[in-house]
Amino acid sequence: MLLATDLDGTFLAGPAEDRLRLYQLINSHPAIKLAYVTGRGLESVLSLLSDPTLPQPDYVICDVGATVVQVIDATTLQPLQPLQAQIDARWPGEQAVTTALQDIPGLERQDVPQERRCSYYCSFDAISPELASVIGELGCELLYSAERYLDILPTGVNKGSTLLALIEQLGIDEDDVLVAGDTLNDLAMYEHGFKGVCVGESEEGLLAATHGRARVLHAERPGCGGIVEAIEHFGFLGERGMQLHRTPAMAPGKAELLIVYHRTPYEEVIEKGEVKRRRPASPNGIIPTLVSFFNDGRPGSWVAWAVHDPRVNKNFENYTSFDGDRHPNLTVSRVPLSKSEVDIFYKSFSKEAFWPLLHTFWERARFREDHWEVFLKVNRKFAERVAVDAAEGATVWLHDYNLWMVPAALRELRPDLKIAFFHHTYFPSADVFNVVPWRRAIIGSLLQCDYIGFHIPRQVENFVDVVRGTVPMRVLEEQSAAPRFLTYGCATGLDRYASCIEAGHRVVRLGAHPVGLDTQRVQTLLQREDVRQRMAQLRSDLSGTRVLLSVERLDYTKGTLERLLAFERMLDAHPELIGKITLITICVPAAREMTIYKQLQNQIEQAVGRINGRFSRVGWIPLQFFFRAIPFEELVAYYAMADVMWITPLRDGLNLVSKEFVAVQGMTGGRGVLVLSEFAGAAAELKGAVLTNPHDPQDLASACYLALNMSRAEARTRMRQLFDIVSHFDNKRWGDDFLDAVHAPLPEIPQEQEAS
Repeated sequence: MLLATDLDGTFLAGPAEDRLRLYQLINSHPAIKLAYVTGRGLESVLSLLSDPTLPQPDYVICDVGATVVQVIDATTLQPLQPLQAQIDARWPGEQAVTTALQDIPGLERQDVPQERRCSYYCSFDAISPELASVIGELGCELLYSAERYLDILPTGVNKGSTLLALIEQLGIDEDDVLVAGDTLNDLAMYEHGFKGVCVGESEEGLLAATHGRARVLHAERPGCGGIVEAIEHFGFLGERGMQLHRTPAMAPGKAELLIVYHRTPYEEVIEKGEVKRRRPASPNGIIPTLVSFFNDGRPGSWVAWAVHDPRVNKNFENYTSFDGDRHPNLTVSRVPLSKSEVDIFYKSFSKEAFWPLLHTFWERARFREDHWEVFLKVNRKFAERVAVDAAEGATVWLHDYNLWMVPAALRELRPDLKIAFFHHTYFPSADVFNVVPWRRAIIGSLLQCDYIGFHIPRQVENFVDVVRGTVPMRVLEEQSAAPRFLTYGCATGLDRYASCIEAGHRVVRLGAHPVGLDTQRVQTLLQREDVRQRMAQLRSDLSGTRVLLSVERLDYTKGTLERLLAFERMLDAHPELIGKITLITICVPAAREMTIYKQLQNQIEQAVGRINGRFSRVGWIPLQFFFRAIPFEELVAYYAMADVMWITPLRDGLNLVSKEFVAVQGMTGGRGVLVLSEFAGAAAELKGAVLTNPHDPQDLASACYLALNMSRAEARTRMRQLFDIVSHFDNKRWGDDFLDAVHAPLPEIPQEQEAS
């Protein structure tokens, strides 16, 4: 059969369970071909092809019948010839029509995408003999609908005539066609004797015009439910066909809150041949924060991947417990991935394709279709596990770009769930993000979320910028960035940002939530005797020397090489600093498999050798560079004795190291100065930092020199301001604010009439 359906009010409408049933029926039944028949322009339909929850149509008839294409895939559409050429031959051209009508009173051009038609708003009184005469001389016809919309179309072209021509060209039997609509604009589809359905809640005019027609069903259920009624009523697939392809309802699980993260909340180590699980040694404060949401005993699931090698461990544990005494109702749900899947999904594809792109280094991105297929497969596995574990109406909190495609699969499997997503990395603007070959699929997936959070307003607006170029969108609500964030004070500043959008046919809320620090953990470490001893030892070892400190991972986004060159420039410009300052850089190396950083490491090592060779004196070297990870408790000691914290990423989603420094300095009564890249997300939040442009070597050096020479009073004032921010907006507040925003009520959504 061929289902030829209108979109708004019909194929895109109805209760979620009805939409799911129809879409699954179409996707699973090879006998069903699908044609969108709509008044929308082709550009507007493109956004629907990117919606992963919708079946892909075989054909699209749009522009009220003036455009007809065959859909090869979501990004490839071909005009259906010779049918399209026959329509084109009747069209005099947009400029000819608009010029001829420019002096006709009462017409207002519709600002919607359109081809081979010209659309206007007007009242019925504007349909004058003069207008009809001008249109006739152009060889066109007018179509007036809903007492508002006027379409100028090629002669003999409408939804019904183009659908009939398509069916004849394809050789489809008319008895195998079902047309579906809900407004009088769809009437032309019912004029050729096809079987049809007016879905529930259809416009009275359409119901009246089709009353008494034996081959037209007036369905009870609206939207997709009405279409399913008609398929059953006319017996298109037979009773067996309907039952055979009905996906059984998935029984809900027990978890009311599900955290979906790229790693488990524990580390596994081998002790005496046995696998032991312990709390992570990493200073990452996010995991304890997320785990804390299960302190109230609510049933929950932490979904993460784990390597499964059947040759090593045949009895893979899909579910494990975590800290059972404190969280008896929290289950760690492990998604088994092969080592190959992990290497591609996480280490190769994510880091070589998406990581550089997200940080605006698009020229470094490497896109491979076979890796994308693995990415989709892994994301599908995550979605399937969540769908099994989640209770009815549960909240699912997804974390970061590795899981971009989970919302699409999950919305299909469990439309009842509330899906929230937090983007931990930077999110670039459209001119960068649109380089991604699969950008429409990614955005289509993210738009299945109910709520999406980013660190700062700029990243929210960058996302909105990308959405705006992908699907029809309007901003329903926006808010001021001030006073929480800087507006015009840094490169990532912004005055206002969207907090709720309507994109395609979904409403999605957005928010800015900079991740906070686990300040209690820092306070606990500062009270430990071994940490105090290490602080005293460092002060003794570096007595008489001003200390500049940098802490980061080895990555081209962190600006390590640029900072070293700026340090060299500063020593050249200010020789009085020689022998008086030392730059200590702690750079955590990448995993051995990450060969993309090898060249950068060589360049850094060469720069360190050159600078130390040029400026070192007996008993003093300007640079102490550590290519290794240092335990967090030792980092705390370094933070405490640093005079200047010099953090200069070329681009960073946030940067928690800056907050760690502020917390330690604030708790120890320090007066260290934070010099921070204005391209780090934290720059929009941490008022009191000395901001610098890491792309400008002179500015990098000048900002550092300013920090070194800042008065004690100003340094203390700045640190007090910074510490107030970091201590107040800690990680617990971050998590609470995010979940509160997820469950906040939607704003009142203004109605917007659709064009014909």
